[in-house]
Amino acid sequence: MTQIKKEDIKQEVFDLYDDYAHSRINRRSFVEKLSLYAVGGMTVPALMSFLMPNYQDNIQIKADDPRLKSEYITYSSPKGGGTIKALLSKPIDAKGKLGGIVVVHENRGLNPYIEDVARRAALAGFITIAPDALTPLGGYPGNDDAGRDMQAKRPAEEMNQNFIDAFEYLKSNKDCNGKVGVVGFCYGGGVANMMAVRLPDLAAAVPFYGAQPTAEDVPKIKAPLLLHYGALDTRITGGWPAYEAALKANGKKYQAFIYENANHGFHNDTTPRYDKAAAELAWKRTIDFFKENLK
Repeated sequence: MTQIKKEDIKQEVFDLYDDYAHSRINRRSFVEKLSLYAVGGMTVPALMSFLMPNYQDNIQIKADDPRLKSEYITYSSPKGGGTIKALLSKPIDAKGKLGGIVVVHENRGLNPYIEDVARRAALAGFITIAPDALTPLGGYPGNDDAGRDMQAKRPAEEMNQNFIDAFEYLKSNKDCNGKVGVVGFCYGGGVANMMAVRLPDLAAAVPFYGAQPTAEDVPKIKAPLLLHYGALDTRITGGWPAYEAALKANGKKYQAFIYENANHGFHNDTTPRYDKAAAELAWKRTIDFFKENLK
């Protein structure tokens, strides 16, 4: 079988996957449209397999990494469907109290990539919580397609409450210094912006390619922001100029980076939309930003 490389794939295919991953087209329509790009040795199944996340081979920090204490906990979210499961992680050799980070998943629940990100952030010297907003429906089901379907069934405001309550849980955790930030990806990037609007005591927010709040909500933001966008992600990055204008008009503290030739999801190293250089630079900036704001 032909070995597919990222360079062989037309941008339209990545855009098509983006439509599918955000439920704008269903699986059948995705497969049909993908067939237009199945040329030469590239079959539709080969293209599908190439585009789908590969968690097995791309986890950077394993669940049992001896440098971390990482465990599933539950916390209360009374307006968010009840009790929520989350991954709580911190360095095993932590001295004193740590800054806290809420890690918000994409539109498919707490999958292995987001758990990995939460462990990476913990290893950098923080206590992190990665909630699973699918908990009231049974939790992340083990595959992203089913996870997306499940997440679409959850009321948006209940999920917002899940992450707001995770912030409160972490802020009062005995190992946390009371300064808590948020990082979120895709759907989670939108949640990071929402938390910046709704939580006056949020210490820092890092939305990765997240939907922007309305101009009317921007005055409520108190936390410093670090925003990451992909230049090829016209759907989300297209909303940035208006957001930036509102941030400037209201004198908000922010830094924003648009990564050239990077797609939506460029930080996710389990899919071919991953851009190694952009992802590593964005992550280094993120950790430096948290170190500065969560001390």
